[in-house]
Amino acid sequence: MTDTRRPLPRMARIRQTFARPRVEDPVAAMREQMRILTPHIRPGSTVGLTVGSRGISRIVDMLEAAVEAVRDCGATPVLLAAMGSHGGGTPEGQREVLDSLGITEARLGARVVTCATGRAIGSTPDGLVAHMLDSAFGVDAIIPINRIKTHTSFKGCVESGLCKKLVVGLGGPGGAGQFHSLGQSQLPRLLVDVARIILAKMPVIGGVGIVENAYEETALVRALLPDAMIEEEIRLLAWSKTLMPSLPADNLHGLIIGEMGKNYSGTGMDTNIIGRLRLTGEPEPESPRIRYVAVLDLSEASHGNATGLGLADFTTQRLVDKIDRRATYLNNLTTTFITRAFIPAYFETERETLETMMFCLRSLPPGTARLVMIPNTLYLSDCYVSEAVLAEVAGREGIEVLGPLRDVPFDAAGNLALHFGEDGR
Repeated sequence: MTDTRRPLPRMARIRQTFARPRVEDPVAAMREQMRILTPHIRPGSTVGLTVGSRGISRIVDMLEAAVEAVRDCGATPVLLAAMGSHGGGTPEGQREVLDSLGITEARLGARVVTCATGRAIGSTPDGLVAHMLDSAFGVDAIIPINRIKTHTSFKGCVESGLCKKLVVGLGGPGGAGQFHSLGQSQLPRLLVDVARIILAKMPVIGGVGIVENAYEETALVRALLPDAMIEEEIRLLAWSKTLMPSLPADNLHGLIIGEMGKNYSGTGMDTNIIGRLRLTGEPEPESPRIRYVAVLDLSEASHGNATGLGLADFTTQRLVDKIDRRATYLNNLTTTFITRAFIPAYFETERETLETMMFCLRSLPPGTARLVMIPNTLYLSDCYVSEAVLAEVAGREGIEVLGPLRDVPFDAAGNLALHFGEDGR
C-alpha cells in the first residue's frame, strides 16, 4: 500500500503584535453609555435588551450594567433572545446557547425571553419584508446590544452589528430565512432598508455598539440613538476593520487550526482569516491564499454545531464524532450555504491528519513548505510557522520570534503537544 503520510517540517513559535486600543473598564463604559439612553425609558415600562449567540468579551458583566441602568429608571428589564436560527431554531436551543454564555436570569437578575415565532411588520418598496419576533411585542422599549464587526459571508457598509441584530436576530426564523435567501451583494442593502422599517415601527429607543480589538478586548462601547444608528454603525464598522488580526503571511501551502467553533466565528472558522467563502457563484477572496486547511477539533462551546467544517480540507475523527448534525444542518440550510456543512477527509489522530496533508504537498522542495499553525481563527497573536515563513517574517515590525525551529511534537495518542500561550488557551 502506498505510504500517504509525510512528516511536518520544523516550525518555530512567533508572537504578533496588533493595534490595541482598549477600554480599561468596559462595565463602567456601558453604564456611561446607557445614561445616554435612559432618559428615553419611562418608569413602569418593560425594556427588552437583546442577547445573542456570540461570545462577546465581558458581555455578561456589561449586560448586568445595562440591566441595572434600566432598573434604576423604575423600569423592568428583560433579555430578548435575538439570534435568528441559531440555537437550533427553538426556544429551548436558544436558552441552551445563552446558558452556555452565562446569560441567565440567576446571573443577571432579569427574565430571559426566548421565542421562535414572529410576524411581518412591513415591507420595502421592492418587496423586502421586515420580520419581528413575537417576544418583541411584549416590551415597551427595545435596546439592541451587539458587537460591530466584519461579517464572514458578505461585505458592505453594514455587516455584523446593530442592524443585523434587529433584522436577523430579532427577525427570528423569518428574518434569517429572508436574509440568507438573497445573493451576497444584496445583503447590506437588505440590512439597511429593513432596519429603517424596524426603527420606524418598533419602540427602539437606541442601541449599544461594541467594538473589539485583535485581542478580543473591548475597544469601544458606544450608545447609538435611532436617528443616527445606521450612519454611526457604518463609521464604526470601518474602524473595526482596521483592528482585525491577520495571519503572518498571505500565501500559504497549509494552515493548521487547532479548534473551530461558533464561539470563535459564526462560520466556525473566520472566512476573513482563512480566505475561503465556498459560496456557489461567489468569487473567493483574493487574500489570503491557502492551498490546504486542516482543523483538528470542535469547541465544547459550539454544542456540536460544526458549521464551517466544509471550509476545511482535512480534519480528525474526534471532531467528526462531536458533530450535532441537526444543529449543523439547520444552521446551513437556513443560510443556504450547505457546502459549509460538508465533512472533509478525516483521520484517526491529529498526527495522521497533518501528515496526510503533507503528503499532498510532497512535490514541494525540502524546506519550502509554507505552513502556519494557529489555535483558532480568533486568537492570532501566538502561532507557529515553518522555516519558509519564518525567513519572511523574522525581523518584521510587530513580529517576535519566541523560539527556534524544531520538530513538531506529538504525544503518545498522536495529538499535538504544543503550547500557544495565553491567547490560545
